[in-house]
Amino acid sequence: MEEPQNGDGGSATVESDLEPIIGPGPAPRARPKRPLQFEQAYLDSLPSANMYEKSYMHRDVVTHVAVSTADFFMTGSVDGHLKFWKKKAVGIEFAKHFKSHLGAIEGLAVSMDGLLCCTISNDHSVKIYDGDVKAKLAVSDRNSSFVHIYDARAGSNEAIASREIHLVPVKVMKYNHIFDTVISADIKGIIEYWNPATLQFPENGVNFKLKSDTNLFEIVKCKTSVSAIEVSPDGKQFLITSPDRRIRVFWFRTGKLRRVYDESLEVAQDLQRSDAPLYRLDAIDFGRRMAIEKEIEKTENAPQPNAIFDESSNFVIYATLLGIKVVNLHTNKVSRILGKVENNDRFLRIALYQGDRSSKKKHRIYLFSRREPEEPEDATKGRDVFNEKPPPDELLAVSDIGKSVTTSLPDNVILHTTLGDIHMRLYPEECPKTVENFTTHCRNGYYDNLIFHRVIKGFMIQTGDPLGDGTGGQSIWGREFEDEFHKSLRHDRPFTISMANAGPNTNGSQFFITTVATPWLDNKHTVFGRVVKGMDVVQAIEKVKTDKADKPYQDVKILNTTKKVPASGVLCYLHKWKAYRRDSEKN
Repeated sequence: MEEPQNGDGGSATVESDLEPIIGPGPAPRARPKRPLQFEQAYLDSLPSANMYEKSYMHRDVVTHVAVSTADFFMTGSVDGHLKFWKKKAVGIEFAKHFKSHLGAIEGLAVSMDGLLCCTISNDHSVKIYDGDVKAKLAVSDRNSSFVHIYDARAGSNEAIASREIHLVPVKVMKYNHIFDTVISADIKGIIEYWNPATLQFPENGVNFKLKSDTNLFEIVKCKTSVSAIEVSPDGKQFLITSPDRRIRVFWFRTGKLRRVYDESLEVAQDLQRSDAPLYRLDAIDFGRRMAIEKEIEKTENAPQPNAIFDESSNFVIYATLLGIKVVNLHTNKVSRILGKVENNDRFLRIALYQGDRSSKKKHRIYLFSRREPEEPEDATKGRDVFNEKPPPDELLAVSDIGKSVTTSLPDNVILHTTLGDIHMRLYPEECPKTVENFTTHCRNGYYDNLIFHRVIKGFMIQTGDPLGDGTGGQSIWGREFEDEFHKSLRHDRPFTISMANAGPNTNGSQFFITTVATPWLDNKHTVFGRVVKGMDVVQAIEKVKTDKADKPYQDVKILNTTKKVPASGVLCYLHKWKAYRRDSEKN
């Protein structure tokens, strides 16, 4: 493992054949790769925030979401309700609410011009919202192989055309408006192309006559089915998501397979065991996410994840147990992962405007943007908007949490060192696990007589290793624990207190105090405190003479620590809960 370096890129330590030194380092340099022209311009138009900005409620679990080019997006839930939301310059606003069906919404589609929306339900009804001239609606029959074409504007229940496109019932259909062709798949996984006017194989726009010359039998060969079809905005590609957790991208005109992305649980487990930091999670967090995935597989009629293209047709976006992946089709690389830190939510259905999400067993839609969530002045108002009355189980869960909080973690610690005292302000609300680990070590005397084993002038001072060489130390749980990143806690100033690690989710006991702003460490090391007094002591430690391994020639030690527990911690939490309850009763 390469030794960590300071922010200027200069070597801060020497190579060692022993265990890797734990500590902060710079952002890794990008490896040379085949570039996509204007890649950054495309990425700049996609969501990039690590956390969702806002969420809004439905009365039941959200199962469908779609975006209209007319600056609206629609969300449907399992109770048959449909909501329209208007996109504003910043954020969204509620527009309309329909009790569309008696049963669950099973399909939600929007016309390419954005003026027509329809829903279909297991109550055997189709509802159409707004209208347009010659608006054709294709509906498949659950009990036969017929596809019926209706004039949505005529108001008649009689089909204007019907035909058996497949030999068995059709499961999924998607219209490619660029080539005026419908792509459909039946329950056996057979894929067909057909013209909506003639209901026959298209005469133009495709470069094959026989499906044996294509890869359209791929779904059948893999003994799976089609969950969803999505067509790229330029019409040249389409993708298929399947219950086998693979996303298959096809060239439309040739029917050839372009890419296959395997998001199966076996692959997720292999990545967890690998050394790839982008895909690794804390062991406990990964185990919990795997349990959710298995629960989804066992749940009958659970919403199936979908995948979408961005407006440039160069990126595919889909939700996984790790988060929402943005994959560059040109380089075949993951460009970014959205919502990885949102470990309480499993996002499933995706539609792209700036980004709106639905989550497993959640009555909410989640908006991802290029903005991180704001810190509200009123503690009772956050990014999760209570536009509906919370369900009883959610109220009960919050009530249980309120009852369980009977103690508070210390929010102030003093390090008594051989060069003076360092007063620290901690953030137990933002990083409870990290603060619990640190303050428990302080209470148990773990840090007493430990040296500052790594000191780099103009960068940071590091301690917390009982071995004194940067390779030791463990958490109070006897294992590594996960990172806790918070948008308000950044390495944006000197005298920031942060956890040292050997990679994502490898926190133990070592920590460091910066002496300059170190923004390249954001989202790599957990910030859990700030120095509020004794900055001169930190600077004095920073200036001691060190060897080539950045270890001081003369030991600087932590003699012991002193902790302070806030008396108002429980009262503040109860106040938040009471305010939350009042808002709920108003709704």
